[in-house]
Amino acid sequence: MTQQPVSPDLVSTFAPDGTLRASINLGNPILAGRDAETGEPGGVSVDLAREFGRRLGVPVELVVFERAALSVDAVKAGRADIGFFAADPARGEGLRFTAPYVLIEGSYLVPDASPITENGQVDREGTRISVGSGSAYDLFLTRGIRRAEIVRFQGAGPALAALRAGEVEVAAGIRQLLEGEAARAVGVRVLPGRFMVIQQAMGTPEGRGTAAQELLAAFVEEMKAGGFVADALKRHGVEGATVAPAG
Repeated sequence: MTQQPVSPDLVSTFAPDGTLRASINLGNPILAGRDAETGEPGGVSVDLAREFGRRLGVPVELVVFERAALSVDAVKAGRADIGFFAADPARGEGLRFTAPYVLIEGSYLVPDASPITENGQVDREGTRISVGSGSAYDLFLTRGIRRAEIVRFQGAGPALAALRAGEVEVAAGIRQLLEGEAARAVGVRVLPGRFMVIQQAMGTPEGRGTAAQELLAAFVEEMKAGGFVADALKRHGVEGATVAPAG
């Protein structure tokens, strides 16, 4: 299918300085990470950013962060033109989201000796749950947890370390990351199933307008339907994520 050219006005809307700035969150290994040899960012979100820049006919600058909350703030503040993050009601102000392009499971990690065997047993008095502050699962659990205590850390690494140190009874996070932690060293296990599905979407500052949102939304749908997202997941060896259905 022949790609329709993007109007100069819309190109200027997305890249007012002639370069598309893409906010990349390295805290989610399903979406992005650094190459072990070069240290350069790569992953599904990086591939999507570069393809969108190609469609606009402008170079792409990667604005890299280690935590989702910082990545979101950069787009809200206009320090980046597009971003890749979980669509959540708490992040809605100041952003325009697309439909999700990838679905990721949020799960729990517990010590091997924990009496907790299923997700429904987590929300109890005396249970402390560690989360990466401002992450999708932090926002979700903040709305849903009634009896347990949420303990926030600056990123997934410290949240997982808190579990191993006995500072909390449960760690919440992206299932793939938790499974990697369980495989890294004995002493912890991932609870079966999931407590949420994280909907990873693209977004742009709200002030860019409806036409920009519609163009970005159409781009995401094309990337899903045409196999670009599926190919990127396979190319980067990503497991634990699925291509989202049509929006």
